[in-house]
Amino acid sequence: MLEIHQFPCLSDNYGYLVHNPASGETAAIDTPDGNEYLRQAEAKGWRISQIWNTHWHPDHAGGNAAIVEATGAKVIAPQEVERISPIDRMVSQDDTVQLGDFTAEVIDVSGHTNGHIAYYLPAAGVAFVGDSVFALGCGRMFEGEPKQFWSSLERIKALPPETTLYCAHEYTQSNAKFALHADPENVALQDYAAEIDAKRAKGEWTVPMGLARELATNPFLRADDPAMQARWGGTSPSDTFAALRAAKDNF
Repeated sequence: MLEIHQFPCLSDNYGYLVHNPASGETAAIDTPDGNEYLRQAEAKGWRISQIWNTHWHPDHAGGNAAIVEATGAKVIAPQEVERISPIDRMVSQDDTVQLGDFTAEVIDVSGHTNGHIAYYLPAAGVAFVGDSVFALGCGRMFEGEPKQFWSSLERIKALPPETTLYCAHEYTQSNAKFALHADPENVALQDYAAEIDAKRAKGEWTVPMGLARELATNPFLRADDPAMQARWGGTSPSDTFAALRAAKDNF
């Protein structure tokens, strides 16, 4: 069984170390702060052997150099990460990555950036999705376009609903406020938002999150729902997604 160690990083990032006890290998999922990852790994008694980047932004790949220098870890990443870090193995849609006997499938989730990928480990029932989708939200569309981003979200929606999603930021409480504005009659969303407020009041994390619950409550994953299309307009899910994303940007 894989061990996943989650810890806060920078102001609102989450760091993840994924450890395979059978092989002794450990993967760092993104590297917002290389020194913090090294401290966390040392505290666990693990040595980072691989880095799996989801995209090129500095709060996701900026710590690569420090970790590689300390451990010799191999960097596995989409091509765009070459903007800020050397890559040992370039990966894209339909490639696979190994952590011992566990296989991660690489999924194109571009839209936030044009090369953004996610790592889905079916045997563990988890996916590391970076900034493509958040609890009750999705990443800003810095480089992509709506149809592209919606296609990416469809790939996430197609994962088994029992999948656990590990996203990269604690944005959930602010995302919930927009979600309630976007979909005010959604009772499941209202209940979810109340739970989020209670957790944050106690300083608890809201990540990871279950895909099934996101499918029922995340407005960006529901852009193909007729009720959402009626409320937000558009003749296609990508049009509705575009309207939602623009509204969130100005919310």
